[in-house]
Amino acid sequence: MSDRATESAIIEDGEDLCCEDSHPNHSEDVNAIPAELLSVEKAQRLSEFLGFLADPNRLRILSILAAKEMCVGDLAAILEMNESAVSHQLRTLRAIKVVNFRKQGRHVFYSLQDRQILDFYRSAIEHIDTTI
Repeated sequence: MSDRATESAIIEDGEDLCCEDSHPNHSEDVNAIPAELLSVEKAQRLSEFLGFLADPNRLRILSILAAKEMCVGDLAAILEMNESAVSHQLRTLRAIKVVNFRKQGRHVFYSLQDRQILDFYRSAIEHIDTTI
């Protein structure tokens, strides 16, 4: 479903979303919002972060690392990608602090950076499983 079709479906399913001129001003509601509103800087940083995650190969890597620490060679075999391509994706994930790495001999093992990343990943999966 396209973004426009999704937006239309949401509007059709919902109530009238327009405020009318005669709508009473809910100043308490309006005044409370700035405390919750993302700053422009934080919205930009979040947009960039989500943009880096918006890649099917990176998301597949996250799905594996959500279950177990893994070396590049094993990730490549599971994903049916070459090691160079997997390493490239992992460099991007490292740059945005989504994954950690440790060296053991000639192997480099990757894991998710922290519990917040794991929780974020699981919440996103749960969301798409229940809404799509």
